Amino acid sequence: MKKKRISGSDLLFHTGNYLFFTIFTILCVYPFYYILINTISDNTMSANGLIRFLPAHIHLDNYRQILKLDGLISAAAVTLGRTVIGTICTVLASAFLGFMLSQEKMWKRKFCYRFFVATMYFNAGLIPLYLTMKNLHLLNNFLVYIVPAIVQPFNIILVKTYTESIPKSLQEAAEIDGAGFLKIFWKIMLPVSKPILATIAIFSAVGQWNSFQDTLIYVTNKELFTLQYLLYTYINQANSLATMIKNNTSGTSLNMASLMNQQTPTSIRMTVTAVVVIPILLVYPMFQKYFVKGIMIGSVKG
Repeated sequence: MKKKRISGSDLLFHTGNYLFFTIFTILCVYPFYYILINTISDNTMSANGLIRFLPAHIHLDNYRQILKLDGLISAAAVTLGRTVIGTICTVLASAFLGFMLSQEKMWKRKFCYRFFVATMYFNAGLIPLYLTMKNLHLLNNFLVYIVPAIVQPFNIILVKTYTESIPKSLQEAAEIDGAGFLKIFWKIMLPVSKPILATIAIFSAVGQWNSFQDTLIYVTNKELFTLQYLLYTYINQANSLATMIKNNTSGTSLNMASLMNQQTPTSIRMTVTAVVVIPILLVYPMFQKYFVKGIMIGSVKG
């Protein structure tokens, strides 16, 4: 079979393209790599900025000490709970509302759609929102993490656009067989909408996991603090935390290894950041295969 010859301009373009995206990938990955190697390296060298490309004097003492910090386990449970429950509620609400808005026989469909879209551009502001949460008795309530995030106009638009790209004959055939509205939604539309629902799940899960402002504004109960809020707090209090951990280190004698691995503000910041970031980085690749497909399907009408 005769090989296709590549012109000099094409070769130059492909080389430049690969080089650009290789450099871009390194720039994206390096910050996470930098945090990781600093969490497992000599804390004194890390504090002095000497750990940049390769770890030195590898140890795991930072993680053992950080996991002993007060409230970290309960914060992890709260964050995991809000991420799982919030994502499920958001996906189901977005799927149902998007499906309803795609039905031409829905009463006042255009008005409802425009109403949802309008909320993307206009809001009452922080103080009215706070007063609303207070009147709904959601302050210091776990539901304050769930309820405000259930209805997301952007997600609804994605599902509506995706649903409209599905052949109408599929729904019409189900209606002829006697299927009702809810049965069509559960048995037909949800199974064929997996790509867009997985995309929404990514958006929702990352947003729930990374959110800390709602804790800052609505929550004062320590039992409802999230990992991201603790990260925010610990980073601001890194100096005092380093002193606290050093004073609470068990054992009566100090050897060279313990001196080398004493906690520093830098090690506190890096390790807490890693503990918060790593879980979502491990989950994200499992949904990534649906991401592009879910966004692009339905975006072009032919």
